[in-house]
Amino acid sequence: MGKRSSFPRNKHDAYQTPLPAVPPVLPHLRAEGIRTFVEPCSGQGQLVDFLRSFGLRCHFSGDIQDGFDALTCDAHLLAGADAIITNPPWTREIMHPMIARFSLIAPTWLLFDADWAHTKQAVPYIDYCSKIVSAGRLKWMPGTKHTGKDNAAWYRFDRRHTGGPVFFGWSSNQIEKSYAAEAAL
Repeated sequence: MGKRSSFPRNKHDAYQTPLPAVPPVLPHLRAEGIRTFVEPCSGQGQLVDFLRSFGLRCHFSGDIQDGFDALTCDAHLLAGADAIITNPPWTREIMHPMIARFSLIAPTWLLFDADWAHTKQAVPYIDYCSKIVSAGRLKWMPGTKHTGKDNAAWYRFDRRHTGGPVFFGWSSNQIEKSYAAEAAL
């Protein structure tokens, strides 16, 4: 959750991915021919459900709340799909090793704060980040009135890529349509 959050954080940053986070990344997944994915930080499985509703198949999902550790699990559990797609814990001590590990296994799409790309801590990873796709400010707490205080983005990492990312924006009109679709569910 965001750096300016004033409430106690959920253990392992376990916040379910809101539906409006998904549409911005879909055109990129489709352009890459991604049909199957692994979700190593699935929590209650909301991101898995949303991606399935858009026609993708989940090969494997793991939840740290159930004792699954994506950093130490057998790499074969994370391989075999077209991509790894997850909303990881935003705690840097967990997230950075995930970037390093996952990007060696398969193209990896991670959803986290957009500001990260503008920090010194991004330097070791940004060269093999090929895309940053804006998702805007998301409503992480269902039933609340306001969105979060930080912008979020999807980051695509792949160790075969060099040269840094290309940025893709997401319009407020598209975000409003996503929230309307979520409210209709």
